[in-house]
Amino acid sequence: MKNVPEVEDIVRISELLRDLGVQVLHSKHGEYQITATKIKTSAINREIAKKLRASIVVTASLLARTGNVKFPHPGGCVIGERPIDVFLDGYKALGAKVTYSNGLYDIKGKLTGGKFIFGNISVTGTEAMLMAASLAKGKTILKNCACEPEIESLANFLNSCGAKIQGAGTPFITIEGVEKLNGGEYKTIPDRIEAGTFAILAAATKSNILIKNCEPEHLDSLWNVLRKAGVRLNIGKNQVEVIPSGLKTVNVKTHEYPGFPTDLQSPVCVLLTQAEGQGLVHETIYEGRLLWTEELKRMGANVLMHDPHRISIQGPTKLRSRNIESPDLRAGMAYLIAVLCAKGKSVINNVYQIDRGYEKIEERLRKIGADIKRI
Repeated sequence: MKNVPEVEDIVRISELLRDLGVQVLHSKHGEYQITATKIKTSAINREIAKKLRASIVVTASLLARTGNVKFPHPGGCVIGERPIDVFLDGYKALGAKVTYSNGLYDIKGKLTGGKFIFGNISVTGTEAMLMAASLAKGKTILKNCACEPEIESLANFLNSCGAKIQGAGTPFITIEGVEKLNGGEYKTIPDRIEAGTFAILAAATKSNILIKNCEPEHLDSLWNVLRKAGVRLNIGKNQVEVIPSGLKTVNVKTHEYPGFPTDLQSPVCVLLTQAEGQGLVHETIYEGRLLWTEELKRMGANVLMHDPHRISIQGPTKLRSRNIESPDLRAGMAYLIAVLCAKGKSVINNVYQIDRGYEKIEERLRKIGADIKRI
C-alpha cells in the first residue's frame, strides 16, 4: 500500500491487524507491506476497538474469510449516536447469524450473495459490504450506497486483487463473489478532507497557501462554498491555490457526497466567524456535531444554536486565545484553526485526536508561518 498517511488511526489499525496475526511492515514513509496469509484469531481486541471506529470495517473481511467474527462496540469520535445496525443487517442479508452477550457481538455463517438496501447512506457500511460480498458465494446487489471517492478507491483496490465489483461511486453496486482474493500493489487516493481543511484554514487566516498532491475534483462542494464566501481559488489538476480576500458569509448544509462533507463542517464554522454577515450552518448527518461550538463561543464567536442540527454565526468577530480540550478529530482541528485566527497564546490539549487524521500537523503549519509547537 502506497501513499498511506502517517496518522494515529493508521497506527491503531496496524496494531489491530497485527493482533489478528497479520504481518504489517512499515517499509518507508507512506508505504506498508501487509501479509495476511495466516489469521490467528477472528476476535477483535476490545481495547483497540475502543479507540477506533474503523475497527468495525475489519469485521467484514474477517467474517468473509473465516466465517466468524467477535467484536465489541467500536469507539472513535463522540459525535452523537453512531449505531452499527447497518453492519449487522448487512451481514444478515448475506446469511450470517448475529448474537450478542457479555459486551461482544458474535457473528457466524458462510456468506452467500443477496440484496441489501441501506436505510441510511453509510460510508463505512458500504465499505464493509463491498469486502464481505467479494468473498460471498454468488451475486450481491447493494442499493442506496455511499458514493464517496473512498468507496470507488476501495472497489478499485479489491478489483485489482481479483474481486468483481461494478458500480462503485454510484448508489447501485453489484458484486460477484469470488473464491479468494490475491495480493497486489495499490496507491491510495489523497485525503480530500485534509486538503479541504487546509483550504479553509488558508481562507480563515487570510493566507496565500498552495495545496499540492490533492484531488480537487473530489471537493467541488467546498469550492462552491468558498467562492460564494469571496475566496479566490486557482485550481489545477492536483493542486489548489487559496488567495487571501475579504470574506462574506454563506449558508452551509452538510450532505452525503457529492454534497458538503460533514467532516468539514467544524472548520467552516470557524471560517464564518471571520466573514461579514450572518450565516446558517445546517448539520444533517450527525445530531451532536455542533456541540463543539460552545467552546468557540467562549473564544468570542457569536454563535446561536437553534436546535441540535442548526446554528447561525454572526461575523466577523475577534477570537480570544484560550486553553482548549480537543473533543474529537474534526472539532480539534477546527479549534486549531480558531486559535491561529485569535490573538495571543493558546493551548490545545488532547492533541491525539488531531493526530488521528492530520500528519505531523505542527511541523507542516510551521512551514507555512504558524507559531506552533508540541509540548
